[in-house]
Amino acid sequence: MHLSTKHLVPAMAAGVLALALTASASAAPNNRPQPSPSLAGMKILLSNDDSMQNARPDGSDGRGLYEVRRALCAAGADVVVMAPWQFMSGAGTSMTGSGSLTVSQRTALPAGFENDCAGAPAKGVVFGVCKSAAPCGPTTPSATPGDTVRLALRGGLAAKVGWQNGPDLVVTGANSGPNVGNVTYESGTLSAAIMAIENGKPAIALSSGFDPATFGITQRTYREFADFVPGFVADLKKRRLLTDKYAINVNYPNAVEGKDPGRPVWTEIGTETVLAVSYKPTGDTFAVGMGDCNTPGTFCRDEEKRKSDWAELNKGHITVSTATGDRSYTGNDDLRLELFLKTGH
Repeated sequence: MHLSTKHLVPAMAAGVLALALTASASAAPNNRPQPSPSLAGMKILLSNDDSMQNARPDGSDGRGLYEVRRALCAAGADVVVMAPWQFMSGAGTSMTGSGSLTVSQRTALPAGFENDCAGAPAKGVVFGVCKSAAPCGPTTPSATPGDTVRLALRGGLAAKVGWQNGPDLVVTGANSGPNVGNVTYESGTLSAAIMAIENGKPAIALSSGFDPATFGITQRTYREFADFVPGFVADLKKRRLLTDKYAINVNYPNAVEGKDPGRPVWTEIGTETVLAVSYKPTGDTFAVGMGDCNTPGTFCRDEEKRKSDWAELNKGHITVSTATGDRSYTGNDDLRLELFLKTGH
């Protein structure tokens, strides 16, 4: 019985990135001054699933996006934001296949972020995308995260900012919460990044870890994560690891004063149930809520991976894993099925 090439190719691609992360981790000591990363001349499309509003006090509707925009522009990148008009967390791979999408430019940016990209060619312009044939309004339904990236790459950027060849990189996030374990493929953040690789562009999805005391994301975490991103992108670019063969999924731990998360670590997207969804019936209606794995009607899986993203994030590490859109199984448990289909036995 042989190991087919479908099991080898994804592992080989991911292995190259894993080796590069290991090499990076064994490079200069953390206390050695590092030069400021330069992303000069790099065109980056920035999107998310939290929206481009950043109107909530806790920043859960887009503050991470504006922090990343700030950091990328400071490193010399030319950034354009094209993101959902409204909060679309958990939208996963949903897409809009009919009707119209409207791109509305945001002219008054959130306080503190107004001039972050003033020196960039595109000025860090911010667009929100809604499902409408008219200008987006307060209650207009939003485009999905995948919509925003597909629209941007298939004519939106060319029409709005003149990027005829599209961006060099698509970055999504930073999300208001981690995307690990069983929630990963429900994530609009990662799904938008996967839409980018399916359209021939390299992509990185960014997600922020919770403060365990509040289950919210602190401003410190958004800021530290954003400041980490340019150097990480520069390292990947230098090592030619920005590719459309896979999307790179990065989770940053809750930032704590005096605690350095260190270099990123290589992980696998885990199988463990991170959020247990429960359904409570009242007649024909079911209330959707979050429960634990002992709640009737809630189904949970244990961790089956040796070095899962959720376990490493809980240790305070920056986790890096890879994902593709086909969700093909890459283990060995299906070899008997493969043999049966080939031989009939």
